[in-house]
Amino acid sequence: MEKCVLLVSTMKDAKEGAALIAEQLGLPVDVAPGRREALTALRHSEFAVVVIEENLAESDAEWANLVWQHAGLAIPMEVNFSITARSRLIREIRAALSRRQQQTELARREASRTIGNELKGSVTGLLLQTQLTQRSRGVPPELAPKLQHLVELATEIRERLQQDMH
Repeated sequence: MEKCVLLVSTMKDAKEGAALIAEQLGLPVDVAPGRREALTALRHSEFAVVVIEENLAESDAEWANLVWQHAGLAIPMEVNFSITARSRLIREIRAALSRRQQQTELARREASRTIGNELKGSVTGLLLQTQLTQRSRGVPPELAPKLQHLVELATEIRERLQQDMH
């Protein structure tokens, strides 16, 4: 499901503003016309960006903190709609989405690198143990092809992990 923007605003033209933002960004924009609706939306959907009318947040700091807690990984933005031009708001949302995408990609690469390193160690251990078992005396001859197959599989996995790391 495509993540979208949640616009929390009591302004009369919030829906028109949301439509313009959606058109410019190519993303769906949900409008929550009040505090309760904002919390309900956050409980039921995941958003990439949550934009809150600044006066709503300032007039009820406890509610604003609750919103940010429920926002999950969404980028929080507080905006004074009465002095912020829509074009500027769109630029700021676009920049926030870009930063979020970069952070997500960096986190994904780091997680991949960490998992790869952990797997490389395990696969190397498996490979060494299998090779040692192959060289052991008393290994039944019928196990030799199976052990060789394990060595080949472990070697292939290790090589793939090394390629993915570069």
